[in-house]
Amino acid sequence: MTVQITAGQFHAADGVEDWRCLYHVVSAYFRTMSLAGGIAFVDEIGRIVGEAEQEYLNVDLRNSGVAVSLGRRDIALARRISVAARELDIPADPGVVQLVNVTLDALVGVDVLPFWRAVLGYRQIGDDYLFDPSFRGPGFGLQQMDVARPQRNRVHIDVAVPHDQAETRIAAALAAGGHLVSDVHAPMWWVLADAEGNEVCVATWVGRE
Repeated sequence: MTVQITAGQFHAADGVEDWRCLYHVVSAYFRTMSLAGGIAFVDEIGRIVGEAEQEYLNVDLRNSGVAVSLGRRDIALARRISVAARELDIPADPGVVQLVNVTLDALVGVDVLPFWRAVLGYRQIGDDYLFDPSFRGPGFGLQQMDVARPQRNRVHIDVAVPHDQAETRIAAALAAGGHLVSDVHAPMWWVLADAEGNEVCVATWVGRE
């Protein structure tokens, strides 16, 4: 059995320059520019993977490109997929990968999570996280509150971005009318808000190890 590795260990490996760690997975995006090109690439990924089961393997095919997610320990597979992309003359664009979560502040999570699981049709991981079994929608998590905050919006968005794209993404959000609420936990996450105070956390893997 292969032991799980840290995000830092993954990024220190050779041949994974196309990939970026986002929470518990690593993701890459390849610009195929056509559905036919994407299908050919996905077929090649299927050949590479073969019959082996991959816990986190997820492939998303669109007209303009293919997004692939793997577990952090799957370094060899990540390398082989990147090689296949180069052989098909398909460029990677690591700056566009991201993972979006909706986060709800809750005083008693066990009281509210069953409602959200039912209404979203999601499945549960642990005590505080839901996921879309079809992998189409964002993740949904709970964040513990110590006291009720009725004056504050209790739902916010978490956006996990490549560690080397975080400052660019934040600068764009600030230039678009947002403001910085807190950077006390940076570079793990920054809290931003729009002009009306609705919050979003921009997160990276850095500092989580």
